[in-house]
Amino acid sequence: MNTTERPGAIRTARCGCGGLAITVAGEPRSVYACACTECQRATGTAFSYRAVFVDDAVASVEGERRTWRRTGDAGRWVEQTFCPTCGTLLFMTGGGLPGAVSVSAGCFTDPDFAPPATLFRARRKHRWFDPGPRTRISD
Repeated sequence: MNTTERPGAIRTARCGCGGLAITVAGEPRSVYACACTECQRATGTAFSYRAVFVDDAVASVEGERRTWRRTGDAGRWVEQTFCPTCGTLLFMTGGGLPGAVSVSAGCFTDPDFAPPATLFRARRKHRWFDPGPRTRISD
C-alpha cells in the first residue's frame, strides 16, 4: 500500500516485547470495546479495546507471529494474531469483519487514542465497569 494515498496518521502498534508490530495508515473505521467471555480470556482483563481498520490501511506487519482461530459466541470465526515470545494479542480478523483488521488499541500506546464508541456483549461486562454515557451499549 502507498501510505500517501490515505489521509491521516500513520500508527504502529507493538506487542509487549516489541518483536511484533503492525503499522496502519489513516483513521480507524471504528473503535470498540467487547466484554464477551472470549475477549476477557484473550486479554486477561474485563474487556477488549480495539480499533478496526480496512485491510488497505495496513502498511506492514513485521516480526514473528502465531495465529489461533476460534469460534465466537455469535458462531463466527475469529483469527487472533499474537507474539510467540510475549503472548500479546496484537490484531485479529474475523468472519464478521470482512475486509478489515481489528488492532488492540492499547498496543498503540497513545493516551489520546479514540475511546470506544460501542461496548459489545455488555450483558457479560463486569458489574464495576462503566463505559460512560457516550458509549453505545450493544448486547
